[in-house]
Amino acid sequence: MDRRKFLTGAAVTGAASATLAAPAIAQSAKELVIVSTWPRDFPGLGVSAQRLAARINEVSNGAINVQYFAAGERVGAFDVFDEVASGNSQAYIAADYYWVGKHPGFAYFTSVPFGMTTVEWNAWIKFGGGQELWDKISGEFGLKALTCGATGTQAGGWFNKEIESADDFKGLKMRIPGLGGSVLSKLGASTVSLPGGQIYENLVSGAIEATEWVGPYNDFFMKFYEAAKFYYTGGMHEPGGGLAFGMNKAFYDGLTDYERAVIEACCNEEHAAQFEEAMALNGEYMQRLINDHGVQVRAFNDDVWDAMGEAAEEVFEETRGHSALAAEIDDAFQKSLREIGGTMAQFEGTFVNQRNRVLGLG
Repeated sequence: MDRRKFLTGAAVTGAASATLAAPAIAQSAKELVIVSTWPRDFPGLGVSAQRLAARINEVSNGAINVQYFAAGERVGAFDVFDEVASGNSQAYIAADYYWVGKHPGFAYFTSVPFGMTTVEWNAWIKFGGGQELWDKISGEFGLKALTCGATGTQAGGWFNKEIESADDFKGLKMRIPGLGGSVLSKLGASTVSLPGGQIYENLVSGAIEATEWVGPYNDFFMKFYEAAKFYYTGGMHEPGGGLAFGMNKAFYDGLTDYERAVIEACCNEEHAAQFEEAMALNGEYMQRLINDHGVQVRAFNDDVWDAMGEAAEEVFEETRGHSALAAEIDDAFQKSLREIGGTMAQFEGTFVNQRNRVLGLG
């Protein structure tokens, strides 16, 4: 059997009852305009968003007519939240921690400092009450969000100097959004949040001196190595988590069960695909960064990690003080982190550490 034909007919099975059937007539197709924070054909994140948009069109079998607009084609990258909340477009694809200015609780639905890895976060969202809290905070802004992508633990960032102590962050101009940016601000950095398509020009011009982005596969194509040669491995700011397919709530409420099932199935499929793609390609592109472009790989030392940890505690306290909802989200997140993360440390953590020791990896 042709795999794509099979998936077209069966991809929604796990998300909805087998009694749901695709509409026989496409003349009443729902219009779904998606706006994205990523540029068109942007390696990794942008390609993933375009893949998701095309997949919804395909799997819906004519029930949903998707129009996709990359950053700047309909609205600016950081304007997609208001565009969808207002109903001018029906959905955005973004990292929800971009919206911490609207409510700091949004950070927990992308990633937070010293937080969950992608696997841990998936467990919390799907089976630990995370989705219900995401619905609660999104609902306050007329939105409904689903996870639609993940990049795994992200790199600590690109720097034009080595970071040997927490003092090296003082006065450093760095692009880093979300609560991770708040942590480095506590250490004296001057942080900004820039859309992906604007980072390179700001780094090359000297407007910023450092940046974080994603990981080797995504970062390779950004050419940050032309301005910053020191590349730090796993950072505290984005240990994992996911991206958001944020829909206008009124639009979502007006969908049929079948249409919702299609969107949810496609989002789940792309969430897994983006994560797995990054895992498969990060090693290859790390070697290309080192061998082809002279990138020098570093890791933050324990003193730097400890300083970031102390700053993160302050940030969490400030976040909790924002509102009852922020405190509720942090309580739930921290509880699940300790339950899920603690168990993973005993099993996956023990195995990976011993495997790497025996095989001489890492």
